[in-house]
This record gives sequence, C-alpha cells and structure tokens, in this order.
Amino acid sequence: MTADDPLRDFARRTLTFDGVTKTVLVSGTGPAVVVLTEMPGISPHVARFARWVREAGFTVFLPSLFGRDGAHPEAAAGLEVLQRACVSAEFRAFASTDSSPVTHWLRALAARVHVECGGAGVGAIGMCFTGNFALTMMLDRAVLGAVLCQPSLPLDDPAGINMAPAELEAVADRVRREKLTVLGYRFAGDRHCKAERFAAYAAALGDRFVGTVLPDEAASPTTTPFFAEIVQTPHSVVTAHLVDEAGQPTIAARDEILAYLAERL
Repeated sequence: MTADDPLRDFARRTLTFDGVTKTVLVSGTGPAVVVLTEMPGISPHVARFARWVREAGFTVFLPSLFGRDGAHPEAAAGLEVLQRACVSAEFRAFASTDSSPVTHWLRALAARVHVECGGAGVGAIGMCFTGNFALTMMLDRAVLGAVLCQPSLPLDDPAGINMAPAELEAVADRVRREKLTVLGYRFAGDRHCKAERFAAYAAALGDRFVGTVLPDEAASPTTTPFFAEIVQTPHSVVTAHLVDEAGQPTIAARDEILAYLAERL
C-alpha cells in the first residue's frame, strides 16, 4: 500500500455512452459490481477493495473517473486532482439542484454490464467524492444494491445529498416499492461526511437507508500522504483507513458489504 499498483490483474476496456468515452478496469466473474473510486483516483487501497469484491464472486468494473490509475496517493498530486474535479463539468462538487452529469454515463454502464454479466442485477459502491453517485445509479432498474461510503458531496453543504430533487424522489419511491436497502458508512468524526448527511438520507429514504457510523478509533492511524495531509480526518472506511486485521470494525464493514451484495445480486 506504499507504492503504485500496476493493476495487471485488471483488463482495460474503453466504453462509450452518449458520446462520452471512458476507460473501465474489469476483473472477475459473476454478477457485476461497479466500484466508484474515491479521491484522488484508483489507488492501491481502492484496487485492494475491488479485489475483495472480485474474490467474493463478482465481476468488478472500476471506471477511471479522475487521477492516474494505480497511483499511490501523494499530497500535492492528489490535491491537484481534487481541484480539477471540483471545476469539471462532469461533477457537481458544490450545492446544486442537479445531479452530477457523470451519473448518466454510470447508469448506462450499469445497464450494459448487467446484460453482459447476468445475475439478478448490478451492485454500485460509491466512495468519498463519488459516494452519492451509487444512489443516483439506482435510477436504472439494473442496480439492485447501492453502498454509500463516506459520501462527501456537496462539499459546501453538510446536509446536502447531491441529487436533483425529482431523481431523489424517484429513487426513494423505488426503494420503498421494491423493498430495496441502501447502505451507508462513515466515521463519527469525519469532517467531510457529517451526521447531517446521514440524517438527510434517512429523511429521504426512511428505514430503507441503513447507516453505520464507526468510531474514529477504528480508523487506521497510518495512511497515505493525501489522506494524512489533505483529508486530515478519519474518512475512508473500506480503503485508506481500513485496518486489515480480524475483528476490526472496518473489516466488519467490508464483510457486511460483501454479504449484502451476495444477497442482492
């Protein structure tokens, strides 16, 4: 976890939807799970989590949304990636009445990979900057399971959900009608994903949202320069701040996510 990951066990595919082309890293067999990377990109920690999903019996799809694939998260380079994403037309990093445009591409990806991989449906896992995108992806009928790990957008509104109101209402209606469950994870002291955000999800989705709050002491005290110097708070539950030891709360969260995917897909 201290050097770049060459990602040799992932195949690189180029996929185009609605005229927009992106690279997607793919590995595994079984029903599809789309893993959306946290800032500042598909790091060794994100790749490790994707491999755990793969080993649990799924085909993992990792869209390359920002940053350099496989890069160890350094502070200055990671901050640069974050700053570029904040002004990108693909994302709504600040409070807005619109969902991030990139979610349209991600929904098309979910529909495609469901056809390719079969199974009951597709899982979507968002993290940090992309945390809420997994919820927006539930507008596509193929997505049967959504996990929101420390969803951090909008950056300027702790109680914001980063979705167009009509889309949020449509997702809320769907999860109630189909008795679907949305999982959420955050650390108690996370300054980028506060209690107000989980309260907003609970208000919108009712008991179909199951939010888990981990104590700050459960976060790994040793992490990468980007998280130590830029994030500066317990944040990434199943990646950069995960403690890879049996009995740890972060490992329990990982296992809960894998069991949820197995049940849904």
